[in-house]
Amino acid sequence: MNRLILQIIAGILGIFLATKFVPGVSLEVIPGQSSLFGIEFTASWQILLLIGSVLGLINFFIKPVLKMITLPLRILTFGLFSLVINMVMVWTVDILFPELVIQGIIPLFWLSIIIWGVSLLLGLYQPRKRVVVEE
Repeated sequence: MNRLILQIIAGILGIFLATKFVPGVSLEVIPGQSSLFGIEFTASWQILLLIGSVLGLINFFIKPVLKMITLPLRILTFGLFSLVINMVMVWTVDILFPELVIQGIIPLFWLSIIIWGVSLLLGLYQPRKRVVVEE
């Protein structure tokens, strides 16, 4: 459960940082079209929370399956294919939500790097389970 929450926070924070610092990545409120299940989103922070949460859920549930399927490619490329998987996850969210605008592959690359970095930093704060062996 903690890992899911960390993935969602990483998605939200990563998209927020990318919209501020990466040219070519933006969030746009589309009047009359920015809604989900009848709930109208009128502010960019609402869309940011929604898109970041969906990205976190996709990273939590679908990304491990893709990593298992592409294990031979990741071994051959010494793990660099993981970046391609991250880019595909972000691109999927970009396709699902027209409010997230990514103009080209280079902003997509930097957005993936930012989300990876935020996820890495948040993972450092996750408490580790310690195994105590009693004799």
